Amino acid sequence: MNRGFYTIMAAQFFSSLADNALLFVAIDILVSMNAPASLTPLLKLSFVLFYVLLAAFVGAFADSLPKGRVMFIANLIKVFGCGLMFLTVHPLLAYAVVGFGAAVYSPAKYGILTELLPPEKLVAANGWIEGLTVMSIIFGTVMGGALVSAKGSALLLGVDFPLIETGIDTTSEAAMAVVAGIYVLATLFNLRIPDTGARYEHQERNPAKLIADFANCSATLWKDKLGQISLAVTTLFWGAGATLQLIVLKWAERSLNMPLDKATSLIGVVAIGVAVGAALAAKIIPLRKSLTVIPMGVFMGLVVTVMVFVHEVIIAYPLLALIGFLSGFFVVPMNALLQHRGHVLMSAGHSIAVQNFNENLSILTMLALYAIMITLNLDLNIIIVLFGLSIAGITYLIMRKHQRNQAQHDSLALIGEHKH
Repeated sequence: MNRGFYTIMAAQFFSSLADNALLFVAIDILVSMNAPASLTPLLKLSFVLFYVLLAAFVGAFADSLPKGRVMFIANLIKVFGCGLMFLTVHPLLAYAVVGFGAAVYSPAKYGILTELLPPEKLVAANGWIEGLTVMSIIFGTVMGGALVSAKGSALLLGVDFPLIETGIDTTSEAAMAVVAGIYVLATLFNLRIPDTGARYEHQERNPAKLIADFANCSATLWKDKLGQISLAVTTLFWGAGATLQLIVLKWAERSLNMPLDKATSLIGVVAIGVAVGAALAAKIIPLRKSLTVIPMGVFMGLVVTVMVFVHEVIIAYPLLALIGFLSGFFVVPMNALLQHRGHVLMSAGHSIAVQNFNENLSILTMLALYAIMITLNLDLNIIIVLFGLSIAGITYLIMRKHQRNQAQHDSLALIGEHKH
C-alpha cells in the first residue's frame, strides 16, 4: 500500500473516533439536562438523517472535486457541529450537523480507494478501512465514556494554561474540547491526502435527474438475485447494530447497575467481538461461499434474547462478545458480496450510495421504533426479546428467499438444458 493510502486511513480513523466519542458526550449532556429517555435514540437518529436525505446527491458531489478536498470540507462541517454544541445549541441539532458532515464524507472515503489502488488491492483496502472503523468505534466509545466520567472530567478541568482563560468550566465543555481537537487532527490529515488526478467530467447537477438515477441504481441492486439478499442482510445488520448499542447502555444501567461511563466498556466488548468475527470470516469465507453464513444471523438474534436472564457483569462480557462475534462473522462476507455485485452492476460510488441509503434508512426505522417503545414505557426485557426475535425472524425469511431464488435458478438452468 502507498503512503497516500495510510494518510486516508489516519484521516478516517480520527474522524470516526471523534464521531463516536461525541455521541456519548451528547448523551451525557442530555442526561444533565434531565431530557426524557426517548431523546437518546433520537440523537443517533438525527446523525443518520442526512445519510438518507442526501443519498442521491453526495456521490455526485464527491466526484465533482478531488476526494481529499471533499473529505476536508466534510470534516470542517463536523468541527462546526461540535462547535454548536459548545455554544449550548441543543445536542440533537448540533449532532445532526455533524451527521451532515459524515454523510458528505462517506462516498469520498470509499471512492478515493478505487482511484488510488489497483483492483486487486481493493478487498484488502476495504478490510483495512472496515477494521479501522471498528477500532475507532471501540476507542471512541471507551473514550467518550472516560471523558464524561468523574475521574476524566476532574483530570481535564485540572489542566490549566498560565495566562490563558479558556472559558472551559464544565465536564461537557472539557470533553467537547478534546473531541474538537481530534476533528482538527483529522482535518490536518485530510490536507495531506494526495490528489489522485482522477477527474469526472459532466457531473449531473439536476436534482431530479440525480434522484431518478439513484432510484434506478437502487432498483437494479434490489432486483439482482444476489444483490437483494446481501443488501437485505447488511441493511438489517446496521439497523440492529445501532439500536443494540443503545439497548446495551440501558440494559447495563437497569440489569447490571452500571453508570454511563462504565457501560460504554460493554459496547467496546461488542465491537471487539465484531472485529474478531469479521477478521475470521475474511480469512476463511471465500466470496462464492459468502451466503452460507446467513444462519449465523438467526442464531445471533436468539442469543440477544438471553440478555434478559443476565444480571452479572462476569456473564455479560462473554455474552456481548459472542453477539459481536456472530454479527461480525455474518456481515463481512455479505458486505464483500454486496460491493462485488454493486461493482459489477454499476459504479462503486453508486452502489455505496444505495447501500448507505438502505442501511441508514434501516437505522432510522429501528431507532424510531425503539424511541416509541421507550415513550410507551415498555419494559426493557420485553424490548430485548422483541428485538432479538425480530432479527432472528427477518434473517430466517431472507434465508428462505435465497433458497427460493436458488431453486428458481436451478429450474431455469434445467429448462435451458432441455431446450438444447
